[in-house]
Amino acid sequence: MAAALKRLWERHNPFLICGAVAVLSLWVIPALALAQAAPNAPTAPTVPIPNINIGVGQAKSPSEVVGALQIMLLLTVLALAPTLLVLVTSFTRIIVVLSFVRTAIGTQQVPPNQVLVGLALLLTFFVMNPVIKDVNTNAVQPYLRHKISQSVALDKAAIPLRGFMFKQTREKDIQLFYSISKDPRPKEQKDVPTYLLVPAFVLSELKTAFEIGFAIYIPFIVIDMVIASILLSMGMMMIPPVIISLPFKILIFILVDGWDLTVSALFQSFKQ
Repeated sequence: MAAALKRLWERHNPFLICGAVAVLSLWVIPALALAQAAPNAPTAPTVPIPNINIGVGQAKSPSEVVGALQIMLLLTVLALAPTLLVLVTSFTRIIVVLSFVRTAIGTQQVPPNQVLVGLALLLTFFVMNPVIKDVNTNAVQPYLRHKISQSVALDKAAIPLRGFMFKQTREKDIQLFYSISKDPRPKEQKDVPTYLLVPAFVLSELKTAFEIGFAIYIPFIVIDMVIASILLSMGMMMIPPVIISLPFKILIFILVDGWDLTVSALFQSFKQ
């Protein structure tokens, strides 16, 4: 054994042999110690992992299929609820006009989108308050008291909502969708289907919102033109007129109480 170690020492580099011994002592010895201590160490309590299975099985009765379809329909309606709120209420006109106000002033992100959407929602509830009360009185409360069926409640809830949309919709827009669908012209408003009334209502809301936005833009354009003319006459052609006109537009908007005028014009634009 001594002769073999001597030959190994003479044949290889002594520093390499010492390094190998050091590495073995650092890794092998602690591993052996942990292996000996492992059986005596306490084991940590195991946490059960839940198993979730989603699948399609065979229904035992037709009622189970009907219940699943009703749940799917309810989830679909809940997912489309924000879109329905935008399309059949005054939200479209209000949010477009508020966006025009922000763009006309020249502030890119002030007020932020969250503030504009929140204000538009509050104003929408304020405008739609008579319709909401009518729906709650004639449709929701009788249905909750089991006095009317679900289909009757939906029909009664649609009556005040359709009345509101008819007041805000132009006849030209309704005729447009009748010409596209090739359906026969109705004799009365109640004969107009909802799937034609809703897009016509949205088009009318956009037209009205753009008309209000045009009226809002005019005084701010005049301010920009005046500031640009003054800078050009002073020889300051390198200064963007928007930078100088922005504080003046904000100041004039505050002095004339612009937000109150905008909200007042919005409420007056809705036909009662």
